[in-house]
Amino acid sequence: MPLRDTLARVDGDLAAGRVPVARQRLRGLVSSFPHDLTVRRRLAEVYRLYGEPAEAGRWMYLEQDRDAAETAAFEERYRTAPQRMRALAWRGPESLAPTAFAEEQLAAVRTACAEALGRPVDWDTTPSGWKEDTGRRSFTDFLAGAGCLTALLAFLAVWVNGLVALFRQLL
Repeated sequence: MPLRDTLARVDGDLAAGRVPVARQRLRGLVSSFPHDLTVRRRLAEVYRLYGEPAEAGRWMYLEQDRDAAETAAFEERYRTAPQRMRALAWRGPESLAPTAFAEEQLAAVRTACAEALGRPVDWDTTPSGWKEDTGRRSFTDFLAGAGCLTALLAFLAVWVNGLVALFRQLL
């Protein structure tokens, strides 16, 4: 569906109060049109409706007229340059940016990311192969696994207890 038609649907969704649908459409548009700052701005507006300054700051990060508090919230949530680089969801070289400010922002984030990782990076290879924050993810994965295992053991205990009670009734 063309960009203009999808943006018209977003307007209809917002007018009808279907904010989550509008947000989802805009996220899809950012994925399809990563260089269109208008789409990013619209997505930031939707996140403002949710009261999410960090996400509004994320999608306004390439705009010169961005809100300083939203930018600070974005930088607080995505503390490292690799996290910011992934969060910005840009594809291609910075030269594709429609404004000089956006190009400067993208170059600054990419340069900081390359310094943090100790190797050159580009926008097209950022999502895969980055292990920058594996310690935190491993611990989170461990906690999730432990929670699942605990739930499974509790379920099995209840199930075995039920079977024992059933056989006692039958005997």
